[in-house]
Amino acid sequence: MSSTVDLAPQELRTLVAVAEEGGFSAAAVRLGTGQSAVSHAVRGIERKLGVVLFERGRYGARPTAAGARAVAHGRRVLRMLDLLVRETRAAEPQDVAGPLRIAAFRSAALHLLPPVLERLTARHPAIEPTVTVVREVGPGTAGEVAEGRADLGIATFGTSTPIPPHLVGDVLLEEPYALVHPAGHPAPRTLPLVDWRENCSSYTRTWWAAQDWIPTATVRAEDDGAVLSMVGSGLGMAIMPALSLAEAPLGLEITDLGPDRPTRRIGYVTTPELATTTVVRALVRELRSHTKPQVSAV
Repeated sequence: MSSTVDLAPQELRTLVAVAEEGGFSAAAVRLGTGQSAVSHAVRGIERKLGVVLFERGRYGARPTAAGARAVAHGRRVLRMLDLLVRETRAAEPQDVAGPLRIAAFRSAALHLLPPVLERLTARHPAIEPTVTVVREVGPGTAGEVAEGRADLGIATFGTSTPIPPHLVGDVLLEEPYALVHPAGHPAPRTLPLVDWRENCSSYTRTWWAAQDWIPTATVRAEDDGAVLSMVGSGLGMAIMPALSLAEAPLGLEITDLGPDRPTRRIGYVTTPELATTTVVRALVRELRSHTKPQVSAV
């Protein structure tokens, strides 16, 4: 097999379509061609690469491990080709336009990104940002970037799932955790603990383990918003980061955990290639500007 393999953009689009649609027939509809043409194209790509990319079955096609890697690379290459055309055609080098795909966990999407995107689109009206809310569990937002589904992810640093080494980024802010409980409760630390899965991956668990007053969670919610609702209903107390508490509802009280309180580091991740593009650089500038007073060293 030759060490050099040439894949055309249309071949990459075919790979991505089959993976995302789950089969050759659906991919053919998406691409505006026939199923036989898609099957032929995939077989040709597999011959070029020397690996099987999809497991075929009566229920469709599923990427193999090699296929998943190929699809992720394909998405990123197609995105860079799109940006190549947009940035080359720009009237001025500083012109910023086109789609900008952002992945963010819930509290960042609700409380960090809106003012940033408001300033970004005021400065660059031709930018078209979209935000996908992703649970910060497992691959999380960094995984969306690595898979080519997002240009930039707002991610948590220092959790049990490290940022993939082939991505680049930086910490933007460090937010403290606090105790939240029903207002006026005489002994909030005696209440049951309400928690949610995303919170469990935090490196602050080492701090939690040293606190003998924190019980094992007896109530688990789907997300931090549900936690706040449950605490407000008197079901317990919770230990939550500042972004999750940005708009705590009435009836809740937030208590500082003291000078040794845990913190959570939040930053951005992208690929080395996308980091050089005008649209991602514009977003990073606005993120840094918005969080500058709170920036901590990486």
